[in-house]
Amino acid sequence: MADLFSAAAEERIRQRAPLAARLRPRTLDEVVGQHDLLGPGRPLRTLIESDRLSSVVLWGPPGTGKTTVARLIAGVTRQAFEPLSAVTAGVKDVREVVERARARIGERGQGTILFLDEVHRFNKTQQDALLPHVEEGLIVFVGATTENPFFSLTAPLLSRSTLFKLQPIEVGDLQKLLERALIDEERGLGIYGLRISPEALHHLTDRAEGDARHALTSLDVACALALEDPSADACIGLEHAEAALAMRALRYGDDEHYDVISAFIKAIRGSDVDAGLYWLARMIEAGEDARFIARRLVILASEDIGMADSNALTMATAAAHAVEYVGLPEAQLNLAHCVVYLANAPKSNSSTVGFGAAMVDIRTRPVGDVPNHLRDAHYPGARTLGYGDGYVYPHDAPGGWVDQDYLPPEAADQKYWEPTGRGGDTDRRPTELNEEGTQ
Repeated sequence: MADLFSAAAEERIRQRAPLAARLRPRTLDEVVGQHDLLGPGRPLRTLIESDRLSSVVLWGPPGTGKTTVARLIAGVTRQAFEPLSAVTAGVKDVREVVERARARIGERGQGTILFLDEVHRFNKTQQDALLPHVEEGLIVFVGATTENPFFSLTAPLLSRSTLFKLQPIEVGDLQKLLERALIDEERGLGIYGLRISPEALHHLTDRAEGDARHALTSLDVACALALEDPSADACIGLEHAEAALAMRALRYGDDEHYDVISAFIKAIRGSDVDAGLYWLARMIEAGEDARFIARRLVILASEDIGMADSNALTMATAAAHAVEYVGLPEAQLNLAHCVVYLANAPKSNSSTVGFGAAMVDIRTRPVGDVPNHLRDAHYPGARTLGYGDGYVYPHDAPGGWVDQDYLPPEAADQKYWEPTGRGGDTDRRPTELNEEGTQ
């Protein structure tokens, strides 16, 4: 009786499961996309089908098949398959898996595959707990992550694993997946007898951004809307697809944080105003910290514009102040104002390059003593040491300038700042006095 009720409960859960879960591939041939990894004869498929998988990390955006691949591994392997989620699991859970793995290998020679979903959520200590068992071959580690593993995983764990990068699913493959869902009466939406217009199909797959789960979830919602629409005539139309996507949230992972800000800075450096505004809008919509954006603009104002337009730093610091004083959403206008100004400004990195060259000399050449004529001569006894002797106060000289050395002898031959001549980045320093004694 208990088994009967359990089976009935499982069937009801399966029927109530999201469409993406019901339509999860049962074989490698049912997988859409990832042809370079899972096509016939391709590396990951070969390892799975031959049950010769060593420790791997599956890296890719949401909805690209990482968990699906893990479930398919579980279906074909002769080894025990132990799934964990790093969201809820900890070192204690890993230790329990290791104890069971040690018992299996000792009792019947069976190996163990540990699948750790969302592995990037494990901290360094937790990841280090896996290392000795992966090294000795007690467990085969399969990790899945949406975050850049070079940022989120420790180097020792990553070096002991083969990295497979899963790509966003192409639009054509997503269309095949959604069409399959509409005719599959056992697992999909086929029982409703719905059709989908070409415009709606394109809209759902184009806006999914390569995420199969998102595409199927949107189709599920669009199906429900069409069924409740008396004028739909059993067809999912563009209006249903648009409504299903209305609450779509912009995806923005931790590694995308670095990629998007990199694109933002490079667009402004390249004087592309439109691209600068696009990346700004993308960051704001994704919930990026406006203070972080403002700080990067302040840095860029000196690093990439510098002397070519010194007002750029004033503009950037004003925008940063506005973010603190006004806050979002209004401060996004101040940030946009700043982006347009900085992108339009002439560019020069002469101060950045000059400072970098000076730092190289400081670290690699003898620094030398401060010349006596430049030393502090204000305290008692300084003059008896010769400090300040020979220094000429420029304001007392004709034209406010005097030809004297300001570098130690060890660096006297060095020239660090090379003006570009762009905008205000020109050398306006006097080099000599004319006959009237002015510059």
